[in-house]
Amino acid sequence: MVAAGLQVSTPAAAQPGRASVIAQAKANVTRHADTFGFGAGQALKVKDVIIDADGTQHVRFDRTYRGLPVIGGDLVVHQSSDGRYQGLSRARAHEVAVKIITPAVSPQRTAATALKSAEGVRHAKSSPKLVVWAADGTPRLAWQTTVQGTGAHGEPAGQVVVTDAADGKTIESYDSERQASGTGHSEYTGDVPIDTTQQTDGGYALKDPLRGTITKDAHNVSSSSLNASSGTLFTDADNIWGDGKKFSTDRATAAVDAHANTAWTYDYYKNTFGRSGIKNDGKGATVFVHVGTNWDNAQWSDSCFCMMTGDGDGVTDPEQVDLDTMGHEMTHGVTSATANLRYSGESGGLNEATSDIFGTMVEWYANNPVDTPDYLFSDQSTPPWLRRFDKPSLDGRSADYWSRKVGQLDVHNSSGVANHWFYLASEGSGTKTVNGVQYNSPTYDNSTVTGIGNQKVAKIWYRALTVYMTSTTDFKGARAASLKAAADLYGSTSAEYATVAAAWKAVNVI
Repeated sequence: MVAAGLQVSTPAAAQPGRASVIAQAKANVTRHADTFGFGAGQALKVKDVIIDADGTQHVRFDRTYRGLPVIGGDLVVHQSSDGRYQGLSRARAHEVAVKIITPAVSPQRTAATALKSAEGVRHAKSSPKLVVWAADGTPRLAWQTTVQGTGAHGEPAGQVVVTDAADGKTIESYDSERQASGTGHSEYTGDVPIDTTQQTDGGYALKDPLRGTITKDAHNVSSSSLNASSGTLFTDADNIWGDGKKFSTDRATAAVDAHANTAWTYDYYKNTFGRSGIKNDGKGATVFVHVGTNWDNAQWSDSCFCMMTGDGDGVTDPEQVDLDTMGHEMTHGVTSATANLRYSGESGGLNEATSDIFGTMVEWYANNPVDTPDYLFSDQSTPPWLRRFDKPSLDGRSADYWSRKVGQLDVHNSSGVANHWFYLASEGSGTKTVNGVQYNSPTYDNSTVTGIGNQKVAKIWYRALTVYMTSTTDFKGARAASLKAAADLYGSTSAEYATVAAAWKAVNVI
């Protein structure tokens, strides 16, 4: 069942009348060109289609101008079941036209500048791409340069550097990789069933026949050497995998956790939202364990469509493959395939919070007795926890409430605002014990918030992410998107709607 019987998110190929829905959405953009800021030289590239159970349609587009991608120009067309225009969600850019599309700064100079700015990235390659940059609402010709290489331990590392194509000045830069830093101390999910594939020789492989996920040994090569066909698929003669020991010499032990937790993540999205896989196309990801040398982290790679995990520091920290971490990293792929929240400023904080929220919900979905569900992110791999939801500032870095300075924080710390909102909306304010863990959640205005449960809040957040948010959504935009989603799912006069609003006010987003 889907949330309140409302949203049906099916693979694109299976959506009835998808082509006609897209055609009608394009026609609605043309008919309402002034509203959308759509004009000469522009084109629409469909990214996603969602059709609600009542037939209401939501079509997400990226825009181009004279063939150039527009950064911050994405939009969502909302229309009735018969294709009538009902509204839009749009990133900051309205007008996206620029006077010239010939850069004054060469790509060679741009590439060199970007390489210099990407400190700590080894074996780096720089790839400039000409774009219309309009993330702040004012379009200008720019170079978007991706620097990709490896970090100190062979992990994926990189930087995206955006420079003005007229004068070469840096507009912004941010990490190209989506990551959650942490360390592991134990095998995380105990004795669990895993789905494997029997081979023609009678042995078994870590290839999930239900979800399409495959789990491989990267043999400690650096991430820059990996693609989906790299590594070695794990095989076994008796279908009994690993030994469950800390710092195991059996390389399949980490693979067991990775394989099982990836399956739980896939099932959570499928059974909760009807989403078939990260990109909603039914395809499973490739999961690599044993990446790099003494790399104490895990990351999702869109370009590879892979999950990559390292071996820890080799001294105290084993591989990071626990439930909420795996759910977190794979959610970066879901975000990229939907709203594509920019990994910078407030949008970046929302991106990280979305992964924290759904990584946590994967843990609640699995309800594993070894890794008991809680609101402590990465508590198994980074005890006592890496981040917590009830009062994020307890880590000494994260924000409990919104302020004008929040967008200047590291995205892993600005995420605290939305994480705190999620907790308050789910469990409420004040002291509470959940599954044996004590929480004490304050509010900005000393208000009292009564929670509605994390399942309802997660459904509201998912609909907000996939239907209303865009690449430049900030915290106030997230409030608006989640209120629209709450109204869709439960009604604008419902207790759920009121709680969503109260929780945002409690974190100073109004």
